[in-house]
Amino acid sequence: MDSPKPVEAVKDAVEAATEKVADVLAPDVPGAPGSAPPSVDEPTRPRDPLPPETEQGSPDTRTATGAKTGAPATANGQQGSFLTTSQGARLRDTDHSLKAGPRGPVLLQDHHLREKITHFDHERIPERVVHARGAGAHGLFTSYGTAEGVTRAGFLKKGKETPVFVRFSTVIGSRGSADTVRDTRGFATKFYTDEGTFDLVANNIPVFFIQDAIKFPDVIHAAKPHPDREIPQAQTAHDTFWDFVSLHTEAQHHTMWTMSDRGIPRSFRMMEGFGVHTFRLVNEAGETALVKFHWKPKLGVHSLTWEEAQMLGGIDPDFHRRDLYDAIEGDAYPEWELGIQVLPDTPEETFAGIDLLDPTKIVPEELAPVQRVGRLVLNRTPTNFFAETEQVAFHVVHLPPGIDVTNDPLLQGRLFSYVDTQLTRLAGPNFSQIPINRPHADVNDMLRDGFHQNAVHAGVAPYRPNSLDGGNPFRAGDADHAFVDVPVTVSQAPKIRASPASFDDHYSQVRLFWLSMSPVEKEHIIGAYTFELGKCYHQAIKERQLRCLANIDPVLCAQVAAGLGLPVPEQTEPLADIAPSPALSQIGREWPGDGRSIGIVIDPDGDLDDLDQIRLAVFAARMVPLLIAPRGGMVGDVAVQRTFATARSVEFDALLLAGAPAPAPNAPPVRDAKTGTAKPTQVDPRILLLVEECWRHAKAIGAWSAGTDVLDQTGVAGSEGVVTGDSAIDVLTAVRQLMAAHRVWQRFPASLS
Repeated sequence: MDSPKPVEAVKDAVEAATEKVADVLAPDVPGAPGSAPPSVDEPTRPRDPLPPETEQGSPDTRTATGAKTGAPATANGQQGSFLTTSQGARLRDTDHSLKAGPRGPVLLQDHHLREKITHFDHERIPERVVHARGAGAHGLFTSYGTAEGVTRAGFLKKGKETPVFVRFSTVIGSRGSADTVRDTRGFATKFYTDEGTFDLVANNIPVFFIQDAIKFPDVIHAAKPHPDREIPQAQTAHDTFWDFVSLHTEAQHHTMWTMSDRGIPRSFRMMEGFGVHTFRLVNEAGETALVKFHWKPKLGVHSLTWEEAQMLGGIDPDFHRRDLYDAIEGDAYPEWELGIQVLPDTPEETFAGIDLLDPTKIVPEELAPVQRVGRLVLNRTPTNFFAETEQVAFHVVHLPPGIDVTNDPLLQGRLFSYVDTQLTRLAGPNFSQIPINRPHADVNDMLRDGFHQNAVHAGVAPYRPNSLDGGNPFRAGDADHAFVDVPVTVSQAPKIRASPASFDDHYSQVRLFWLSMSPVEKEHIIGAYTFELGKCYHQAIKERQLRCLANIDPVLCAQVAAGLGLPVPEQTEPLADIAPSPALSQIGREWPGDGRSIGIVIDPDGDLDDLDQIRLAVFAARMVPLLIAPRGGMVGDVAVQRTFATARSVEFDALLLAGAPAPAPNAPPVRDAKTGTAKPTQVDPRILLLVEECWRHAKAIGAWSAGTDVLDQTGVAGSEGVVTGDSAIDVLTAVRQLMAAHRVWQRFPASLS
């Protein structure tokens, strides 16, 4: 073996010295993940696995029949310094799939990819490894016919109606985690077309953390709770996540989206959906085009504030699920339009300099407008959550004729992974026979037997060609609408584990997203990075992520560094000169208020003359009035939906004050901590808290009559988005106008431009 070069020798010596110091030093404060502090730079000098932490123990080493082996407890852990296969063969690369050239398809012979993905797919039984926390609903998709020129897919013919089942989900958390965590959301739609099932497996973020499917186990292992303590649940505010994304910088674009308001949506009904990958369409003439799929919500894209999300995690961890099902039950049916960005299918598979096979990149809508091709309405909740929402099985290769995949290396790995996952999770290969997964098309597949086989197949010849079954089943031709594997030419290339050079740009589109945000959205992103990195234990990881932020934007980096109390690092790459994309911002437009909740505070002993009129006006606006009173029961002929004890601001999109109720006699501080105040108040303290929280969360507030006294006591009277008047209907009208923008951000001027 050649002797190391001088620079490498110095690096090895530094790493060795760091490891010796790390081996003898223990953390001063409990909570550090790992038994030694990490270095800022990625370690490269081989060493044996770190020992367990001092407080950790392991089961005795015994045989399967209970006999002691005498081996140390560490014998149950991983061994050696080098990455290997499960059979011990050392590996030189685990970042790239084996492809036919850097841009070619992934090869089936890639045993390492198959072993790594297969093992990952079977890590959890029975809940999904990712997207475990979900909520589903039935609906109907109606095509506009505007896609007929680019695809032969029958469900996109003009006027065609197709039943669907949609499952929304978080990614990281377990089935029992909260809905409102900061995370990516899944938006998976199963179209039961009469040409076979089409699964559009989308997210509410248009890019992904990784460019190659072989890295999927790595990013999920990093984002999941730490394996020693199984905390934190459903969060990325911890060391292993930021350790990974700060080292694997292709993840920075997705990370920026997650740190934005997109990471905490107000509702499933107010999320965009994105197919992430580039797909290929083929029309009746055999012409092809590349496309990206989009879901555009009727109600617009809106988010929770960070404080609301935290409050809801304790007050109502099922908030998004409840919102979805309550809206459907209340006939405020969630609605989206399906859109496509149509891009030319060129040999380079690029558009405007953007590599279309890179799942960490978007095509800005200003460059390729989203063409609406159909309307989705969700109008039925599941009858049985487990039978439908839990057992529904999606797969990106469930495609109808007219839609095909591309050589995106993340997509290529998903083509294998999804079916492999179902084999364990749904106990065998016949998961398509579970009622929620059954196709709405004739099935004659020659697949037989296996666990949970529900079909009773006739005939004796499940093979072809055959004569014993009269030749059935027969092959379909073009006239029979057979599926088309588009005959794309694969260039001659060597087998290599590598990515094209265009995949190396990890920062320009992250900067595009940042520059496209409004000042208030930038403030939220800064706050998110500061909070998440502030929850990390190791300073080295924070410093490393700040290096990444320096390559995105100096203001962002400086603001986060100030919040962390760390120096601002120098950028290591030139800042991209890029024009903003206004379509990426959630702020600046107006949207319908369908299904929104308005809290109405009343004093049963006060003036109730306008109550019936206001409630009817809210219903007429397709919103939901929730009456808030000191106690439950009836007020006149109207039922009370919330009491001062049960109501919290996060339930309401706006607040109306019809009275100034005095402190209720049935809620002393010892019974309800929300009533505890340093000095007595004239209005029930829980109402003052309700108003203060709504004001802090930039929600519209309206008051009339005695209700204006509450505004005076809280000090919010006269501020932006706080409406008063003599007429209850006039106040409601003004509040509705404010609600169209979702929040009153003018209340809190941003310090950034």
